[in-house]
Amino acid sequence: MGYEYILFDLDGTLTNSAIGITNSVMYALKKYGIEVDDRNELYKFVGPPLLDSFEHYYGFSKEQSKTAIEYFREYYRDKGIFDNLVYDGFEDLLKTLKCNSKILIVATSKPEVFAKQILEHFNIAKYFTYIAGSNLDGTRDKKSEVIKYALESCNIIDFSKAIMIGDREHDIIGAKEVGIKSIGVLYGYGDRNELEKAGADFIVDTVADIGKILLI
Repeated sequence: MGYEYILFDLDGTLTNSAIGITNSVMYALKKYGIEVDDRNELYKFVGPPLLDSFEHYYGFSKEQSKTAIEYFREYYRDKGIFDNLVYDGFEDLLKTLKCNSKILIVATSKPEVFAKQILEHFNIAKYFTYIAGSNLDGTRDKKSEVIKYALESCNIIDFSKAIMIGDREHDIIGAKEVGIKSIGVLYGYGDRNELEKAGADFIVDTVADIGKILLI
């Protein structure tokens, strides 16, 4: 298949970030008098743009959602950002891909500044040619926009050699909208039904399975 340009989602794909994100969502919701006892209810916030999630899951207006994101970041910026860990085996995968001359790129809906902090904190930023994310002002948070921005920033014009890897439908749909293939991963926060419905070209269970597709 000859994929040369490998784009990775961050939350739920490279790192298990659920604790930090859900704690930050809980903090934001409390500002509106909303108490969430079951953390599992908030895992749906991991991956998609926060603006969409506050609007969709809690019926917030766009302005309320923007304010909720500000509250989210109050907690996330100092505490939640590093309540996080790299999935087992992922650094080995990145090393192997680099040794096989793959160009590795991060494409996340998370603000770019936070994504860079996280990857540098875990000492894996060095594997990536480019780290693309959204802007703090809420622009470029749609996944297709981030993917397009990443490809343009790396001067990639042959989309047949690019592939997006992610755990949620937004990653798969974003890849399709831009015109590249996708791999859905099941160890993150989406499930097989979500990824199949979104149209993932491949679906894998483990980190090791990603390498089996990319290193053929």
